[in-house]
Amino acid sequence: MELKKPAVAGTLESSDIQITLQPNPNGGIRIYLQSDVKALFGDAIEQTVREVLNEFGVANALVNIVDKGALDFVIRARMQCAVCRAAEIQYNWEKEGPHE
Repeated sequence: MELKKPAVAGTLESSDIQITLQPNPNGGIRIYLQSDVKALFGDAIEQTVREVLNEFGVANALVNIVDKGALDFVIRARMQCAVCRAAEIQYNWEKEGPHE
């Protein structure tokens, strides 16, 4: 899936995460993570981000993350939202999958 524009999902409130997603003109996935718990949970956060990108078939993206203590399901939801906004698609919650 191709990202068409930059998109933001989430807030900078406590227990949330703000994800900025945009196309990567150089190709590939680049993740930049800012988190107070990066040493403990940075790998898990990045793994969740990569899983969502893989589920949507996104191969080229720049991902900037500011984590404020979000749980895994919040990270996943924010990533899904950011991908849908950046790719300008809708997510079919009944079928649990993206569609154009």
